[in-house]
Amino acid sequence: MPGDSEDPNADVQYHLEVASEDVADTVLLPGNPERLEVIVDYWDDHEIRAHHREYRTATGSYEGTPISVTSTGIGSPSAAIAVEELARVGSDTFIRVGSCGAVQPEMDVGDLVITTGGLRQEGTSDEYVREDYPAAADHEVVSALIAAAERLGYDYHTGVTMSADSFYAGQGRPGFEGFEAAGSTDLVEQLAEANVKNIEMEASAIMTLASVYGLRAGAVCTVYADRQGGEFSTEGESRAAETATLATHLLARMDEKKREAGVDRWHAGLSLED
Repeated sequence: MPGDSEDPNADVQYHLEVASEDVADTVLLPGNPERLEVIVDYWDDHEIRAHHREYRTATGSYEGTPISVTSTGIGSPSAAIAVEELARVGSDTFIRVGSCGAVQPEMDVGDLVITTGGLRQEGTSDEYVREDYPAAADHEVVSALIAAAERLGYDYHTGVTMSADSFYAGQGRPGFEGFEAAGSTDLVEQLAEANVKNIEMEASAIMTLASVYGLRAGAVCTVYADRQGGEFSTEGESRAAETATLATHLLARMDEKKREAGVDRWHAGLSLED
């Protein structure tokens, strides 16, 4: 095995510039660094812990639950770096908080999509594991996100998310001067027929790495683009942020209930109600 010459500091991570004391167990992962401000608005308090390249990290609390956020930039390669380095300093739960394009006709701009599994059209996860390995969301994270969306009264959908490596050709959009990649004209229709819910660029890599490492991960995205009807709007950006924040608190309560019951995994027999 090669040495660790690319990791010059064992305490502070090379890309994120965070150490174990900088982050909570659960980290929200938006792509856009500017979305960090939207997320922390829902917290009781926060402090910026690091900002290097596309990676901006803040840590605080919500209803007594420690919580962190790290922006990942666009795409799975940089998102995988975030998961790698956050895991190395002790974080064990990751929730992607982003935007997406809706594939199914009944989905509206502003709706939430809670990912249950991923279609690995990004190449990053292929560097870790064979191509037929599933990108599965952790069921506890999915349950917490659903419970949060229900409590907040937001319209949401659950199902399979396709993660692409390209915003344009890889998502069936025309490229420069109308360029069309092979198969791009039928992509959205084929995904709709397979009951895929949405398209984005990071979720499957995040979930695959978490699964390989025995960690928890999931994703909640706000629909910006209606890929069937052609509508595009950035309305509802804060809904995914609020849902993920509340879900983090619910996950902490779920973990507490597990400890009280002496079980390793959350199940329907355990209740969050007091």
